[in-house]
Amino acid sequence: MKRIFATYIKEWQLIRRDLGGLALLFLMPVLLITIMALVQDAPFKDYKDLKFEALFLNQDKGKVSQSIKEGLLKSGQFILIESIDQKPLDLNLTRKLVQDGSYKLAIVIPAGTTAEIVNSANQIANEIGKKVGIPGSLPHRESRDSLSIDVMFDPVSKPTFRVAILNAIDKFTTRIQADIVLERIGKLNGGEGEGQDTSFNFEEKLHALSVKEVSSQQQKQKISMMNSVQHNVPAWAIFGMFFMIILICENIINERTQGSWTRLKLIPGSFSHILIGKMLFYVLLGIIQFYLMLMVGVYLMPYIGLPSLHLSETPFLLLIMVWSIAMCATTFGILVGTVFKTTQQALPVAAMSVVILSAVGGVWVPVEVLPSILKNISLISPMRWGLQGINNLLLRESCWQDILQPVSILLGGSVITMVLAWWVENRRKG
Repeated sequence: MKRIFATYIKEWQLIRRDLGGLALLFLMPVLLITIMALVQDAPFKDYKDLKFEALFLNQDKGKVSQSIKEGLLKSGQFILIESIDQKPLDLNLTRKLVQDGSYKLAIVIPAGTTAEIVNSANQIANEIGKKVGIPGSLPHRESRDSLSIDVMFDPVSKPTFRVAILNAIDKFTTRIQADIVLERIGKLNGGEGEGQDTSFNFEEKLHALSVKEVSSQQQKQKISMMNSVQHNVPAWAIFGMFFMIILICENIINERTQGSWTRLKLIPGSFSHILIGKMLFYVLLGIIQFYLMLMVGVYLMPYIGLPSLHLSETPFLLLIMVWSIAMCATTFGILVGTVFKTTQQALPVAAMSVVILSAVGGVWVPVEVLPSILKNISLISPMRWGLQGINNLLLRESCWQDILQPVSILLGGSVITMVLAWWVENRRKG
């Protein structure tokens, strides 16, 4: 027990003199969390919360195009631009401005849009009139298949952005066409047509049965969905914990090259006590580091305009999860420091392994979007299991059964790496 405690004190003496190592452990994760949360804030937001500048070329000048324009403006999502430098837009200029990225999208209403929609509405009204026995017929012709509202996008626009904009515009045009159909039915029935009240929301009545998102959680949480803070704070805090590997292996190798490692082993007792003392110190350091990063998410993020981190309702389970992650990171660092003989060999391997394990473990992007081969590889990444366990507690209201698998895998990996480190050191001693 004295050897374990003495090793613990020795590690504390080393780390408190290493200002660069302390900066790596604490300042680097804070910067990563803050920068990545800010960078990824927009992708986590719903597009309905954003406003878009859109070029609006109205070649129709009819009632329908005017209704579309009013609907887009009323939605609050679009700022419509119909002229550049006080000159009206034309098709060539519109294409050029979107192609070179000056504007992200353009909406082009082709000539004849109003006439085509009115013609289709007349056909619908006539068909309904036949079914219900209303005499008379509104004038109509064969429909055109090629007419459409054209939406141009900047070539670098993401598919999700394009789908969101197209869905919004489609909603407005559907509502307008429904109103015109009602108007034409009224005219067929002897009504005033354009003069009658069209405040009846035809689209709304068609959606008597709606589809809406509800929470899968039985209790109301402080957050309604994943956001940039909720993803980045735990993810990069785990990444920072695994960067302890660099510090651990550097200290072990320096002890070996300076001779103190040999002197420690000459002290009577088992070598495992030295490994346990090192492990306890760095596990505690990793836990402190993680909880400081959580405080950054709770208290610092709101000051830079981001949501506050939602913490777990089960703090004891969270502590167990964090402890298992710290154990895995620490024992991996001990293994690397034991296997390699020089810092020139160990540090590049340690840094690259942390980056690779984080990339396939869901820190950079969610595991779900990775190719199938990388999904299979991610099963060996301790960061995947650590992030899964943390998300289970912070977002899914999980109980101890739901973190049993990640905790077991992380602790199992810790045991394997510690046994390997002990075996490698014993072989070297022999």
